[in-house]
Amino acid sequence: MKGILGKKVGMTQIIKENGEVVPVTVIEAGPCYVTQLRTADHDGYCAVQLGYQVVEDKHAHRLTKSRGARCKQAGVPLLRHLREVRIREDEAYEVGQEIKADIFAAGERVDVVGTSKGRGFAGVVKRHKFAGGPRTHGQSDRERAPGSIGACATPGRVWKGMRMPGQMGAKSVTSQNIEVVLVDPERNLLAVNGSVPGPNGGVVLVKQARKQKVAKGGR
Repeated sequence: MKGILGKKVGMTQIIKENGEVVPVTVIEAGPCYVTQLRTADHDGYCAVQLGYQVVEDKHAHRLTKSRGARCKQAGVPLLRHLREVRIREDEAYEVGQEIKADIFAAGERVDVVGTSKGRGFAGVVKRHKFAGGPRTHGQSDRERAPGSIGACATPGRVWKGMRMPGQMGAKSVTSQNIEVVLVDPERNLLAVNGSVPGPNGGVVLVKQARKQKVAKGGR
């Protein structure tokens, strides 16, 4: 399974030759460096550790010592982000190898993993799309309240998983099985069909789709 780290640039649209307008998210993918290899004999699984975003020497003190040592041991520049991608045993990578956006081609299906935007502490109306209470009959201060959460004497407690107010966003989200519309190896850019989780400038992981399924309609 191939993959690459990148940065979400933003959204735009691409007009195909048949006149179809496709909304796309542009990702600045790589260049990445292989910093470590995991093997089944030594680690119990096969994976490759990728490093992304070169850190200038004047900012080297911002990295942890272990991360700096890992980069030096691999013979690559100091890198800000490290992430593992599972691979098959027959896939060959080398420590220090450079990976660019051209590992993908237009028409391939990929999964994009990113961290969603943090919304802070949110109520049930915003977090779970509750309708809220009635606006009349003296309900001046309970319009956005969740309502009853109990179940009487049996079981005498609140059920696990009850939808209630709490932290919203800032979680790992995966956009599955989306199409690569455009690849620009010279500028290390990928354009994928549809939206990608996270804000502009957020780090994302683009990897080969695990569920290869073509949508009904051609795309």
